[in-house]
Formats: sequence, C-alpha cells, structure tokens
Amino acid sequence: QVQLVESGGGLVQAGGSQRLSCAPSTSIFNFNSMSWYRQAPGKQRELVARITSGGSTNYADSVKGRFTISRDNAKNTMYLQMNSLEPEDTAVYYCHASGRSWLGGDYWGQGTQVTVSS
Repeated sequence: QVQLVESGGGLVQAGGSQRLSCAPSTSIFNFNSMSWYRQAPGKQRELVARITSGGSTNYADSVKGRFTISRDNAKNTMYLQMNSLEPEDTAVYYCHASGRSWLGGDYWGQGTQVTVSS
C-alpha cells in the first residue's frame, strides 16, 4: 500500500513562510504527477499546485507568485514552499499522487494543518 507522509504544517503569522514536504513510500518516479490540495473549513477541497514527472507545474490563481511546488528526486520528496502567507491560506493541506500505469491509482496523504494568523 502506497503511503504519502506529509510534514511541515503549523502556525505562522501573516506574511510569513512555511514549507510542506511529502515523502511517498515508493519511488517518486512511479507517479505521473504529484499535487498539493487544501481544504478550509466549510469549503471544498481545491487544487493548490501540481508538478508532473516532466517537471511542468501549474498553480491556482490565488497562490501564483507566492507558492512554489518542487520535487527532489534524490530525496524522493515533493515540496510546497509558501511565502507571503495570508489568513485565507489557512486550511488542511493534502499531498496527492497519481500513479503511472504500472502502479495505478490515486493516493492521498493524511493532511497537515496550516494556520495563518493575522
């Protein structure tokens, strides 16, 4: 069973920075893409950023210019660098990975809380 282990959440002041990490229990090369989603209280889960196996990235309009998604193949880890954080960024952040054909499936992490205080 593939697991995605997230870390790096917590409390930060508005304007501050935080970095989330997602480490899969299998090789990062087994995924077509890896993403970060978030879900705020009373709201639907939304895509924050995605990175493909080829390194292409895309972002939600609300985080463009502030967040950066990346992957370190040597460390088998994906990251989300969050800068200029706003209270509206407060949410549970989830790592997601889409398996290549030989692995299949979609996988989710357990979620990590990010709280931005004003």
